Amino acid sequence: MKICLISPASGRWKGLGKKKFFNGKTFRFSQLSLLSVAALTPEKHELKLIDEQIEDVPWDEDFDLVGITVMTATAPRSYELCTMFRKRNIPVVLGGFHPTFNIEEAGRYADSIVVGPANRAWQELLTDAENGQLKKLYHGVVDEKAPLKLPKHLLKKSGYLSPHTTYATLGCLNKCSFCSITSFYGGKRYQRPVEHVVAELGSFKAKFFMFIDDNLTQDREYIVSLLKAIRPLKKKWVTQASIEITDDDELLALLQQSGCAGVFVGLESFSEDALCSQNKTIKQPKYYEQAVRKFHQYGMFVEAGLIFGFDSDAKDVFETTLHILDRIGIDVIQASILTPLPGTTLFNEMKDRIVDFNWAHYDYKFAVFNPALMSRDDLKGGLEWINKRFYSPRRIVKRIFRWLSFPSGYKNMYFPLFLNIAYWGRQFQFRVKGYNPAAVKRKEKHNKKSGTMWDQFRDYRKTG
Repeated sequence: MKICLISPASGRWKGLGKKKFFNGKTFRFSQLSLLSVAALTPEKHELKLIDEQIEDVPWDEDFDLVGITVMTATAPRSYELCTMFRKRNIPVVLGGFHPTFNIEEAGRYADSIVVGPANRAWQELLTDAENGQLKKLYHGVVDEKAPLKLPKHLLKKSGYLSPHTTYATLGCLNKCSFCSITSFYGGKRYQRPVEHVVAELGSFKAKFFMFIDDNLTQDREYIVSLLKAIRPLKKKWVTQASIEITDDDELLALLQQSGCAGVFVGLESFSEDALCSQNKTIKQPKYYEQAVRKFHQYGMFVEAGLIFGFDSDAKDVFETTLHILDRIGIDVIQASILTPLPGTTLFNEMKDRIVDFNWAHYDYKFAVFNPALMSRDDLKGGLEWINKRFYSPRRIVKRIFRWLSFPSGYKNMYFPLFLNIAYWGRQFQFRVKGYNPAAVKRKEKHNKKSGTMWDQFRDYRKTG
């Protein structure tokens, strides 16, 4: 069979990778999910992989089967593609997080749905497709025996920061109510054999790669074994990790020795009320300052994941957070709006407050529910404001001097520098404006108290 695997994109994301400037290449990782599906496909089948951020769907070609990976924000575009292919009598399979949690909805558009991971389900599906006996549902399982080699030749490699990505673990043991990872993997965590990971990394020709793990460092015994095994490869890499590892100097030393140049840590918020409401624990800002300093001492930059829109977030949360970020020395931020994704505990808890069910708005940049202490416009405006302020040229230049000051900073600074410039460029690409809701509130309060000059003049005329 001739099979097309598609990662859809819509709106401002569609074709973004084809733009000459600020094309989002820095944020594009190789399509690990689709590549894994491709690796599970018997060689007798012909494959084409399409990433709509980089290339167009080849409508002039005929396919025997189309597979689409679907996140919630790409669901509308995915359903549009389903309709177009099925009009040409080409069967379509949907898989990924959104179809797994919305089987009935996705089933209205696709011939088949893969629920959960693709392992085992995809092979069975292909056999049925060859025999013209596709079933409506296929249930996959997590399999630690992942393919050692992914068909990277299917990628348009020039469109990605790095085509060399892999994973050592799947899932996460944390129970964050806003995260769909917990639901997708049933709150469990799976680890690939260390020797399998090392064998795959050894096949990478480039010096730089990325671990696309949700939390690589949750099992100390495993991560120590892995780091010792990849240390001789002398490569550079980045990953996601827990900030608590800064209490473990031995582990930090191993991360440095094995080539870790940076970590993404999910700080989410500096509010204790906010994190407790999402089943997360919090440390005091002073702890974060010490933790970031520790990462820097071991030559690693820190990208912080932040979320705004918790019920305890008032209008001043944006300027307060910016002040703390400056103080503790965070190098990069990925700021988002709290988004109740289907399949999460948060979605069930907030269902009555959600006012926007347009899945395309579930890309973490829209307020799809009514916040408790501000308006939806304030939440979106504040998110854009903190992004613009954090990535202002003045702050970026200040961070450059800081990166040069810590050990191996001059060797690794191009990682955070590229990210900072890319985020700065995104403000232009997406025409981000934003405003500080707290400043607007103060201005309104001042005007109400003192009145404008015209109001004062009218009062004078009345009393005069």
